[in-house]
Amino acid sequence: MSITKEYELTGIKKVSEAVAITLREMRNHSKPGMTAKHLDDLGGQILNDLGAKSAPRLTYGFPGWTCISVNNEVAHGIPSEKKILQEGDLINIDVSAELDGFWSDNGGSFILGQDLNKHQHLVDTSKRILQKAIGDIRGGVRVADIGQLIETEAKKSGYKVIKNLTGHGVGRSLHEEPHEIANYRDRLNFTRFKKNTVVAVETFISTRSTIANTQPDGWTLVGDKGGYVAQHEHTIIVTDGRPIILTSMNEIWN
Repeated sequence: MSITKEYELTGIKKVSEAVAITLREMRNHSKPGMTAKHLDDLGGQILNDLGAKSAPRLTYGFPGWTCISVNNEVAHGIPSEKKILQEGDLINIDVSAELDGFWSDNGGSFILGQDLNKHQHLVDTSKRILQKAIGDIRGGVRVADIGQLIETEAKKSGYKVIKNLTGHGVGRSLHEEPHEIANYRDRLNFTRFKKNTVVAVETFISTRSTIANTQPDGWTLVGDKGGYVAQHEHTIIVTDGRPIILTSMNEIWN
Protein backbone atom coordinates (compact mmCIF):
# COMPACT_ATOMS: atom_id res chain seq x y z
CA MET A 1 0.00 0.00 0.00
CA SER A 2 1.23 3.46 -0.89
CA ILE A 3 -0.02 6.25 1.34
CA THR A 4 -1.12 9.29 -0.65
CA LYS A 5 -3.99 10.68 1.43
CA GLU A 6 -4.44 11.70 5.06
CA TYR A 7 -7.32 9.27 5.64
CA GLU A 8 -5.08 6.39 4.53
CA LEU A 9 -2.47 7.37 7.11
CA THR A 10 -5.15 7.61 9.78
CA GLY A 11 -6.59 4.22 8.81
CA ILE A 12 -3.30 2.33 8.78
CA LYS A 13 -2.31 3.88 12.12
CA LYS A 14 -5.59 2.81 13.70
CA VAL A 15 -5.43 -0.84 12.65
CA SER A 16 -1.71 -1.00 13.50
CA GLU A 17 -2.42 0.23 17.01
CA ALA A 18 -5.14 -2.42 17.34
CA VAL A 19 -2.85 -5.33 16.46
CA ALA A 20 0.00 -3.89 18.56
CA ILE A 21 -2.16 -3.47 21.66
CA THR A 22 -3.58 -6.98 21.21
CA LEU A 23 -0.11 -8.53 20.94
CA ARG A 24 1.13 -6.61 23.98
CA GLU A 25 -1.84 -7.55 26.15
CA MET A 26 -1.75 -11.22 25.12
CA ARG A 27 1.93 -11.40 26.02
CA ASN A 28 1.36 -9.63 29.34
CA HIS A 29 -1.54 -11.92 30.30
CA SER A 30 0.09 -15.22 29.33
CA LYS A 31 0.99 -17.49 32.24
CA PRO A 32 1.92 -21.12 32.92
CA GLY A 33 -1.07 -23.47 32.96
CA MET A 34 -3.10 -21.33 30.55
CA THR A 35 -4.30 -22.97 27.36
CA ALA A 36 -3.39 -21.40 24.04
CA LYS A 37 -7.14 -21.22 23.28
CA HIS A 38 -7.75 -19.17 26.42
CA LEU A 39 -4.98 -16.76 25.39
CA ASP A 40 -6.30 -16.63 21.82
CA ASP A 41 -9.84 -15.89 23.00
CA LEU A 42 -8.43 -12.97 24.99
CA GLY A 43 -6.77 -11.70 21.81
CA GLY A 44 -9.98 -12.13 19.83
CA GLN A 45 -11.93 -10.14 22.42
CA ILE A 46 -9.40 -7.30 22.39
CA LEU A 47 -9.51 -7.11 18.60
CA ASN A 48 -13.29 -7.10 18.69
CA ASP A 49 -13.38 -4.36 21.34
CA LEU A 50 -11.12 -2.25 19.12
CA GLY A 51 -13.37 -2.81 16.10
CA ALA A 52 -10.87 -5.05 14.27
CA LYS A 53 -11.29 -8.44 12.61
CA SER A 54 -8.78 -11.28 12.73
CA ALA A 55 -6.89 -11.35 9.42
CA PRO A 56 -6.00 -15.07 9.35
CA ARG A 57 -9.57 -16.00 10.20
CA LEU A 58 -11.03 -13.55 7.68
CA THR A 59 -8.59 -14.37 4.87
CA TYR A 60 -7.84 -18.07 5.28
CA GLY A 61 -10.42 -19.48 7.68
CA PHE A 62 -7.69 -20.09 10.25
CA PRO A 63 -8.95 -21.94 13.38
CA GLY A 64 -8.10 -19.13 15.80
CA TRP A 65 -8.11 -15.35 16.13
CA THR A 66 -4.30 -15.26 16.31
CA CYS A 67 -1.43 -17.64 15.65
CA ILE A 68 0.22 -19.04 18.80
CA SER A 69 3.31 -21.18 18.21
CA VAL A 70 5.08 -22.95 21.07
CA ASN A 71 8.64 -24.29 21.33
CA ASN A 72 9.51 -26.21 18.13
CA GLU A 73 6.59 -24.68 16.20
CA VAL A 74 7.96 -22.03 13.83
CA ALA A 75 4.74 -20.24 12.87
CA HIS A 76 0.97 -20.55 12.27
CA GLY A 77 0.48 -22.58 15.45
CA ILE A 78 -3.17 -23.40 16.19
CA PRO A 79 -4.33 -22.03 19.57
CA SER A 80 -6.03 -25.19 20.83
CA GLU A 81 -7.30 -26.30 24.25
CA LYS A 82 -4.74 -29.11 24.18
CA LYS A 83 -1.83 -26.68 23.96
CA ILE A 84 -1.07 -25.83 27.60
CA LEU A 85 1.58 -23.18 28.20
CA GLN A 86 4.43 -24.13 30.53
CA GLU A 87 7.11 -22.24 32.45
CA GLY A 88 10.11 -21.68 30.20
CA ASP A 89 8.24 -22.21 26.93
CA LEU A 90 9.36 -20.32 23.83
CA ILE A 91 6.12 -18.72 22.66
CA ASN A 92 5.39 -16.78 19.50
CA ILE A 93 2.22 -14.76 19.04
CA ASP A 94 1.38 -13.32 15.63
CA VAL A 95 -1.50 -10.86 15.41
CA SER A 96 -2.84 -9.43 12.16
CA ALA A 97 -6.16 -7.75 11.55
CA GLU A 98 -8.44 -5.66 9.32
CA LEU A 99 -10.18 -2.48 10.43
CA ASP A 100 -12.19 -0.17 8.16
CA GLY A 101 -10.53 -1.60 5.05
CA PHE A 102 -6.95 -1.35 6.36
CA TRP A 103 -4.73 -4.26 7.38
CA SER A 104 -1.72 -4.57 9.67
CA ASP A 105 0.52 -7.35 10.99
CA ASN A 106 2.90 -7.85 13.93
CA GLY A 107 4.39 -10.61 16.00
CA GLY A 108 6.88 -11.48 18.67
CA SER A 109 8.57 -14.37 20.47
CA PHE A 110 9.18 -14.42 24.22
CA ILE A 111 10.02 -16.75 27.10
CA LEU A 112 7.16 -17.56 29.45
CA GLY A 113 8.45 -16.98 32.97
CA GLN A 114 11.95 -18.20 33.73
CA ASP A 115 14.35 -19.06 30.89
CA LEU A 116 14.59 -22.73 31.86
CA ASN A 117 15.60 -23.88 28.37
CA LYS A 118 18.11 -21.12 27.55
CA HIS A 119 16.18 -19.50 24.67
CA GLN A 120 16.66 -15.87 25.73
CA HIS A 121 19.74 -15.29 23.58
CA LEU A 122 17.83 -16.48 20.51
CA VAL A 123 14.91 -14.16 21.32
CA ASP A 124 17.20 -11.19 21.97
CA THR A 125 19.09 -11.81 18.74
CA SER A 126 15.87 -11.81 16.72
CA LYS A 127 14.80 -8.51 18.31
CA ARG A 128 18.18 -6.90 17.72
CA ILE A 129 18.36 -7.97 14.08
CA LEU A 130 14.85 -6.68 13.34
CA GLN A 131 15.78 -3.34 14.88
CA LYS A 132 18.94 -3.14 12.78
CA ALA A 133 17.14 -4.19 9.59
CA ILE A 134 14.33 -1.67 10.01
CA GLY A 135 16.86 1.05 10.76
CA ASP A 136 18.43 0.46 7.33
CA ILE A 137 15.17 0.55 5.35
CA ARG A 138 14.37 3.67 3.33
CA GLY A 139 13.14 4.48 -0.15
CA GLY A 140 15.50 3.11 -2.83
CA VAL A 141 17.13 0.40 -0.69
CA ARG A 142 17.08 -3.05 -2.29
CA VAL A 143 14.90 -5.59 -0.51
CA ALA A 144 17.63 -8.20 -1.08
CA ASP A 145 20.16 -6.05 0.80
CA ILE A 146 17.98 -6.11 3.91
CA GLY A 147 17.74 -9.88 3.56
CA GLN A 148 21.52 -10.09 3.40
CA LEU A 149 21.81 -7.97 6.53
CA ILE A 150 19.43 -10.24 8.44
CA GLU A 151 21.23 -13.46 7.47
CA THR A 152 24.69 -11.98 8.06
CA GLU A 153 23.74 -10.79 11.54
CA ALA A 154 22.16 -14.17 12.34
CA LYS A 155 25.32 -16.02 11.30
CA LYS A 156 27.47 -13.70 13.42
CA SER A 157 25.44 -14.79 16.43
CA GLY A 158 25.65 -18.49 15.58
CA TYR A 159 22.20 -18.84 14.05
CA LYS A 160 20.52 -19.53 10.71
CA VAL A 161 17.41 -18.03 9.09
CA ILE A 162 14.20 -19.58 7.79
CA LYS A 163 14.25 -18.96 4.05
CA ASN A 164 10.68 -19.75 3.02
CA LEU A 165 8.94 -17.37 5.44
CA THR A 166 9.18 -13.68 4.65
CA GLY A 167 7.99 -10.20 5.41
CA HIS A 168 5.64 -8.54 2.91
CA GLY A 169 3.75 -5.48 1.84
CA VAL A 170 0.52 -4.80 3.74
CA GLY A 171 -2.19 -2.16 3.99
CA ARG A 172 -5.22 -2.74 1.79
CA SER A 173 -4.90 -6.51 2.15
CA LEU A 174 -2.83 -8.83 4.33
CA HIS A 175 -0.21 -9.57 1.67
CA GLU A 176 0.77 -7.05 -1.01
CA GLU A 177 3.83 -6.03 -2.99
CA PRO A 178 6.63 -6.46 -2.23
CA HIS A 179 5.43 -10.02 -1.67
CA GLU A 180 8.70 -11.33 -0.28
CA ILE A 181 11.00 -9.49 2.12
CA ALA A 182 13.24 -12.49 2.73
CA ASN A 183 15.64 -13.16 5.60
CA TYR A 184 18.50 -13.82 3.16
CA ARG A 185 19.90 -12.26 -0.01
CA ASP A 186 17.65 -13.37 -2.85
CA ARG A 187 19.81 -12.54 -5.85
CA LEU A 188 16.81 -12.73 -8.16
CA ASN A 189 14.89 -10.09 -6.23
CA PHE A 190 15.64 -6.66 -7.72
CA THR A 191 12.78 -4.92 -5.90
CA ARG A 192 13.51 -1.74 -3.98
CA PHE A 193 11.62 -0.26 -1.05
CA LYS A 194 9.47 2.68 -2.12
CA LYS A 195 8.85 5.83 -0.10
CA ASN A 196 5.41 6.07 1.57
CA THR A 197 4.68 2.35 1.21
CA VAL A 198 3.60 0.12 4.09
CA VAL A 199 5.47 -3.13 4.74
CA ALA A 200 5.60 -5.78 7.46
CA VAL A 201 9.21 -6.67 8.19
CA GLU A 202 9.92 -9.84 10.18
CA THR A 203 12.86 -11.91 11.31
CA PHE A 204 12.88 -15.72 11.50
CA ILE A 205 16.08 -16.57 13.40
CA SER A 206 16.74 -20.28 13.76
CA THR A 207 19.01 -22.58 15.77
CA ARG A 208 19.07 -25.40 13.18
CA SER A 209 16.52 -25.27 10.38
CA THR A 210 16.39 -23.20 7.20
CA ILE A 211 13.01 -24.38 5.86
CA ALA A 212 9.62 -24.48 7.61
CA ASN A 213 7.38 -27.39 6.65
CA THR A 214 3.60 -27.63 7.06
CA GLN A 215 2.41 -30.30 9.47
CA PRO A 216 -0.54 -32.71 8.93
CA ASP A 217 -2.96 -30.25 10.59
CA GLY A 218 -2.54 -28.09 7.47
CA TRP A 219 -1.41 -25.00 9.38
CA THR A 220 1.43 -25.46 11.86
CA LEU A 221 4.97 -24.98 10.52
CA VAL A 222 7.97 -26.83 11.95
CA GLY A 223 11.64 -26.58 10.97
CA ASP A 224 13.05 -29.16 8.57
CA LYS A 225 15.99 -29.92 10.88
CA GLY A 226 14.34 -29.29 14.23
CA GLY A 227 15.53 -26.73 16.73
CA TYR A 228 13.87 -23.46 17.63
CA VAL A 229 12.95 -20.21 15.89
CA ALA A 230 12.35 -16.69 17.21
CA GLN A 231 10.24 -14.26 15.15
CA HIS A 232 9.65 -10.55 15.59
CA GLU A 233 7.65 -8.32 13.27
CA HIS A 234 6.68 -4.68 12.88
CA THR A 235 4.53 -2.93 10.30
CA ILE A 236 6.27 0.23 9.10
CA ILE A 237 5.96 3.11 6.65
CA VAL A 238 9.02 3.53 4.42
CA THR A 239 10.35 7.11 4.24
CA ASP A 240 13.46 8.89 2.96
CA GLY A 241 14.93 8.52 6.44
CA ARG A 242 14.12 6.29 9.39
CA PRO A 243 10.87 4.37 8.91
CA ILE A 244 7.72 5.12 10.89
CA ILE A 245 7.04 2.08 13.09
CA LEU A 246 3.26 1.77 13.17
CA THR A 247 3.13 -1.14 15.62
CA SER A 248 5.53 0.28 18.22
CA MET A 249 2.84 -0.05 20.91
CA ASN A 250 3.42 -3.82 20.95
CA GLU A 251 6.57 -3.09 23.00
CA ILE A 252 8.47 -6.07 21.58
CA TRP A 253 11.72 -4.10 21.92
CA ASN A 254 11.13 -3.15 25.56
